[in-house]
Amino acid sequence: MNDDTGTAPQKLLTSPLGDDFHVFDTTLRDGAQREGIAYSVADKLAVATLLDGYGVGFIEGGWPGAMPKDTEFFARARQELTLRSAQLVAFGATRKAGVAVADDAQVRALIDSGAPVVTLVAKSDVRHVIEALHTSLDENLQMVADTVAYLVARDRRVFVDLEHFFDGFANDSDYGVAVLDAAAQAGADVGVLCDTNGGMLPSGIQRVISEVRDRTSMRLGIHCQDDTGCAVANTLTAVEAGVTHVQCTANGYGERTGNADLFAVVSNLELKLGLEVLPIGHLRETMRVSHAIAEIANITPDTHQPFAGVSAFAHKAGLHASALKVSADLYNHMDPTLVGNSQRVLITEMAGRASVELKSQELGHDVSGDPELLGRVVSRVKDLEAKGWTFEAADASFELLLLAESDTGVPQPFTVESWRTIVDQDAAGNVVSEATVKIHAGGERVIATAEGNGPVNALDRALRQAVVGLLPQLAGVSLIDYKVRLLDNARGTDSVTRVLIGSTDGDATWSTVGVHENVIAASWRALEDAITYALVRKGKR
Repeated sequence: MNDDTGTAPQKLLTSPLGDDFHVFDTTLRDGAQREGIAYSVADKLAVATLLDGYGVGFIEGGWPGAMPKDTEFFARARQELTLRSAQLVAFGATRKAGVAVADDAQVRALIDSGAPVVTLVAKSDVRHVIEALHTSLDENLQMVADTVAYLVARDRRVFVDLEHFFDGFANDSDYGVAVLDAAAQAGADVGVLCDTNGGMLPSGIQRVISEVRDRTSMRLGIHCQDDTGCAVANTLTAVEAGVTHVQCTANGYGERTGNADLFAVVSNLELKLGLEVLPIGHLRETMRVSHAIAEIANITPDTHQPFAGVSAFAHKAGLHASALKVSADLYNHMDPTLVGNSQRVLITEMAGRASVELKSQELGHDVSGDPELLGRVVSRVKDLEAKGWTFEAADASFELLLLAESDTGVPQPFTVESWRTIVDQDAAGNVVSEATVKIHAGGERVIATAEGNGPVNALDRALRQAVVGLLPQLAGVSLIDYKVRLLDNARGTDSVTRVLIGSTDGDATWSTVGVHENVIAASWRALEDAITYALVRKGKR
């Protein structure tokens, strides 16, 4: 029946995969509890759109009534979100002890949200019932039954999160099952077993779920925190033990050490366990959606994240590269393109001929028929790496090195006569940085001077000012990243310095490296490479 005084639920969607298995995302509720994340309502709407496009079945939007921002999210979602595969879920608690369910304002807010699905959090550990809720065990069971029945009678589908289930099961193996049965008898669809403190290991998950399945007929779900680093493994173990509803967050965001990572869980379910849990073809969106959500959360994507990280299929050792030339699957556990990623070969002092050959092919240069060139490049890389250079994060500098050693050579549209920087501080403490660059290009000598908020910034401005007048195709090139690393910390300010610079021309980005005892000189080398590579890119295009 519908409650005439409440908001009618949004229409339930029919998942393209049916209802046999649930991928339930709680990025906008549990994931938002990660330190440093503060989603705006617009952010939450954008994340929900990405998750729906990825193909999850349920998106938990937050706790209406308890969080004003979440109340606004559900109100705007009714007008602004058009979901194709996901159903929106409102999160809340069972009625309060001693309060009639119809009089509980937060239960009422769940109805008013208009969400067709509600997740209720319920206490399943006797210690929490007594010490946190300050009520009796019987009253807690009645709170669960009353709230579920109230919501079901108003056309809401109800899932129940059994908080601290595994810890509670260790203390009293009967009470958690009693809570499950109370929820099931009142009409709840799924009982979600929560490892709230994140202390479980896969063996314990397997044992408890196997026992619970023998004692209840209710459909079971799993929600794992990552405090032991086992959230993904625990979730997969739960599925193998018979669970058909998994709760995850994008990139594993969540309180403390986080939750089970949605992208790792889904990729493993599809590629390792053979379960079709997303619409066909959507798994290829894994890397893109992962990084898009990271950008909205204002968190740098984890480069070493399984499946979605840019280093997930990056190979550094020469032995790996030699094998990859024979067959890509010799050192990849799967085809990276299945999750929208790609194989990369890193160039370091560990590189051999195979690494250089594969990396060159990746950059568009076929050097397989020139063993002498390969040998020269490998020797040059090893020599420079021994002096502190690194090319694994500076593909542009490596490509320039490759061209310099080849018959092609590096374009030399300008030559540098000299450069200098000056830093002045006046009596009031004001600091001014100035740089002068002298270059020769097209038969002309150009002198350019610029100020900046530091010597490197001033040098960057002066160099661009000098070259753009003669080479207008460089007008759109700009610096977007600057990193400094001391290579011998024991020597302090006397250390050799490595500088990595990121640049863009609006269409692509590239990284260059410079090394020197003087940080300004190291920066200059990386800046000069960045400008030179921009010309190489223009020539290739």
